[in-house]
Amino acid sequence: MRILAISDAESKGLWDYYQPGKLDHIDLILSCGDLKAEYLSFLATFAPCPILYVHGNHDDNYKVHEPSGCICVDGLFYEYNGLRIVGLGGSMRYKDGIHQYTEGQMAWRARKLMPKLFLKKGFDILLTHAPGYGMVDCSDLAHTGFRTFNRMLEQYEPKLFVHGHTHMNYSRNIYRETTYGKTRVVNGYERYIFELN
Repeated sequence: MRILAISDAESKGLWDYYQPGKLDHIDLILSCGDLKAEYLSFLATFAPCPILYVHGNHDDNYKVHEPSGCICVDGLFYEYNGLRIVGLGGSMRYKDGIHQYTEGQMAWRARKLMPKLFLKKGFDILLTHAPGYGMVDCSDLAHTGFRTFNRMLEQYEPKLFVHGHTHMNYSRNIYRETTYGKTRVVNGYERYIFELN
C-alpha cells in the first residue's frame, strides 16, 4: 500500500502546482493536522482514495469549516482495507485551544478506545498530530509529545506511527523516519510518500 502523509505546511507541489494524475498511485492519504481545510478539500477532489485526518493544535477553524470529502478519525478507531487505524489529534496543552491536551486528558482519550482495541485485537496505524514523548529533538512543552502514545506503541506494537507537529527544519536532529520498538515512525511534515507492506 502506498501512503501519502501530509502535515503542518501545504505542499506547493500538491496545491499551487498540482497536475492531474499526481495522486493516481496513492492508496491512502493520512493528514496529521495543521493544514488548511481548503487544502484538504482540494486534495479530496483529485485523490482516488480516502483522506483520513486528525486535528492539529492550530485547527480550531475546522469547527466552523471542516474539510469536505475527508474523514475525521480524531478520537476514533477506523478500518480501511483491513488496516486498523487509531486517530488521536492535538498537542500538549501550552495555552488555551480546542485541540490541546494535558497528558492526563490524552490518556483518557486513549482509554476510551480500549474496548474497541480489545475487540479488534489492537491496531495497525496510530495517526496523531504530536509525536510520542522524547521521539524528536524538541524540549519545549508544545512539542515534547505524549507518553500516552509511547505506552500504546509498547502495548500494541502497531506497524506504523504517523505524526506531524515537528517541522523538519526545527532541528537537524529531526528525522523523517525512525523506529520505536517494533513500530515504524514517520514524520508527515509537508508531504511524504512511503510504502506499507
